Amino acid sequence: MISVLFWLCVAFILYTYFGYPLFLAFLTRFMPAKVEYPAYLPSVTLLVAACNEEVVIAKKLENCLKLDYPGDQLQILVAADGSDDRTPEIVRRFARQGVELSYSPERRGKMAAINRAMPMARGEVVVFSDANNMYATDALKKLVQPFGDSQVGAVSGAKVVLSREGGLDASEGLYWRYESFIKKQETRLGSCTGVSGEIFAVRRDLFEPPPEEIINDDFYIALRIIRRGYRIAYVPDARSMEWISPTSKDEVIRRSRIVAGRFQAMVRARELLDLRNGLVVWQVVSHKFFRPLVPWAMLGALLANLLAVMLPPQPGWHPLLSLAYPINWIFLAFQLLFYGLALLGSAVQFEGSVGKLLCLPAFMVNSQLAAVFGLFGYISGRQTALWERVPRDASTSGLPHPVDSPATKPKTGK
Repeated sequence: MISVLFWLCVAFILYTYFGYPLFLAFLTRFMPAKVEYPAYLPSVTLLVAACNEEVVIAKKLENCLKLDYPGDQLQILVAADGSDDRTPEIVRRFARQGVELSYSPERRGKMAAINRAMPMARGEVVVFSDANNMYATDALKKLVQPFGDSQVGAVSGAKVVLSREGGLDASEGLYWRYESFIKKQETRLGSCTGVSGEIFAVRRDLFEPPPEEIINDDFYIALRIIRRGYRIAYVPDARSMEWISPTSKDEVIRRSRIVAGRFQAMVRARELLDLRNGLVVWQVVSHKFFRPLVPWAMLGALLANLLAVMLPPQPGWHPLLSLAYPINWIFLAFQLLFYGLALLGSAVQFEGSVGKLLCLPAFMVNSQLAAVFGLFGYISGRQTALWERVPRDASTSGLPHPVDSPATKPKTGK
């Protein structure tokens, strides 16, 4: 019984992180070659959500104005509800350059601000963005191109982590390359189920205002569009850039909010998923719903392993499967080593190859801690749609212009 629990937990972890991507890669081998979308330039509203972003909003708007997109086809609209700093004042300075502002001093959350601004949107396509991320010059053109296909209801671009060498940035960059691979395979199967809220485009006539209590608004919008029979495409060449969180603690806080939104989506699965669409249900459950459960599988594997050491089972038909001696001690040693390296990688920032080696277990364990905190945040009701953005590395006020900085070394899943 102990060995059964151990191997079930291990199988769940392996399927979630490795099995699902491998199944996707296998299935796409039987799909047609990658679709090349024709050139398409619809009218676009670039909607920037900004609450108390006086440090970065000017740079963000300069970035928007430098985008390679026909000026008569682009509306730049800022939703700054709840800002009590100089954000609205700074946005108004850009009015002569065509930037528009939706502002109310009352703070009711990001989604409430977006819902209030949407009646001002004139574009056929609305692109949702945040104030602290910058777009590559050609990002909009590449992002909206799939809308030339009438079956495409929304498109997600790629999140790019601006990196230092090693440390958290290395693990974060690896994570987004991994995520990009999954999204590309999902798109080939029909529809991507994971979107990046900072570079997410939606046909305006398909936009459904999510309830204001929704935590992960981008995920909610995406699933509602899929439920209506439209596809979501992923375009890895449409890049949005931002800094990684400065510390492990900040990253855990950011991720715990996302995970709380995942649990919220699980509870509301019946309104988000069409159970008759088995392919999409499998994708969402495997890609989005299983991951928040991984820390409990890791805990189960560790406890089962400890029990196998304290109460050694009799060797069965195979000592590996029965966790008999010495396999029980070997697996326990590997688990303790993994968690020890994760603790060391979180506590001390090493440089070079040592830092890169330690950042992976640290990132993995911190992600699971975020999942645990996210669950308790959702159950307790402490995690709501209102939130404070985690500060980004080196202050985003110093973020280089990715549109014209060839020296920038992004880490992405291209």
